[in-house]
Amino acid sequence: MSALTNEVKDAKSPVAGWLRSTFPHHHEVQANYREAVGPARVLPSSTVALGTQGAAIDWWLRFLIDPAPSVRPAVAGLRSGRAPCERAGLELLHDLGAIADDGSAFEPIRPARLVHRSEEWWARVSYALALLAELYRARSVDGSRLMRLSQASRAADLLELANADEVADLIAMRDLAVAKLLPELPSGPVVTGPTFEGSADLNADADLIVGGVLIDFKATQGRARSDGSRAASLTRAELDQLLGYVLLDYSDTFTLHSVAIYAVRYGYYAAWPLDELCAELAGRPVDRTALRQEFAHVVQTELPEYRKTSIVERFRQRVASS
Repeated sequence: MSALTNEVKDAKSPVAGWLRSTFPHHHEVQANYREAVGPARVLPSSTVALGTQGAAIDWWLRFLIDPAPSVRPAVAGLRSGRAPCERAGLELLHDLGAIADDGSAFEPIRPARLVHRSEEWWARVSYALALLAELYRARSVDGSRLMRLSQASRAADLLELANADEVADLIAMRDLAVAKLLPELPSGPVVTGPTFEGSADLNADADLIVGGVLIDFKATQGRARSDGSRAASLTRAELDQLLGYVLLDYSDTFTLHSVAIYAVRYGYYAAWPLDELCAELAGRPVDRTALRQEFAHVVQTELPEYRKTSIVERFRQRVASS
């Protein structure tokens, strides 16, 4: 099954095509965002693995916000058997309280039970969970640091895979989020790593929903300027990803009323009421119920046909070049 994050980046995909034709007026939203964000506050050193680091801070932010976050993606990665880290991963999950006492089931963890642990420990745990989740999400894991482990490795070995610069970078991003993100969050129910009714058709799980606001964390550095500083960006694909999450909630199960982005390295929280955002992007008021039905047709009918054709075309090209 394809993933929403891949489809919104593929300009030829019917998913990206439908979103861009339905919501064509994106430039002003992007410009307003870029102007409001301000300078980057936390930038990584060259020794930081940016992809894993972004996933790691996502985990730590979940621990700060959700009183009972699920570790489902990390568990799925561990169960995949793609890296020699089963013993180390199970030990870590047991330490987190994610394994039932009888060892028969995985449960949400309770961060409040672990408040006495050090900042470094939380940073390393977040990084380890990011690595485990990559086993579930990534197409190739040949270069994963988990391959440094063996079947005899322990949880302590898994926690050592984050380097000192990555630990310091994670702590700095966490401190910034405590100051800039937490005060902005609405009250209401918290769901971390939510999936949607349409996730059965197009793989998609968001970062966070709080009180009807879907929040996406972005830990990218942004665009490099000539003076060496960084400028935040909001790409068309990132906007489409937010819209895709909303529309994949076919039955409006989460009763979303707003979407938001938290720019992790900038300490900037931007939120948009959905009625206003959709009307601005579409150039007219829209009926989200009707749009969800249209989007479901694209995902369930047009996307499979496109992917099938793409596979056949790639096969023909390989045959022609051989």
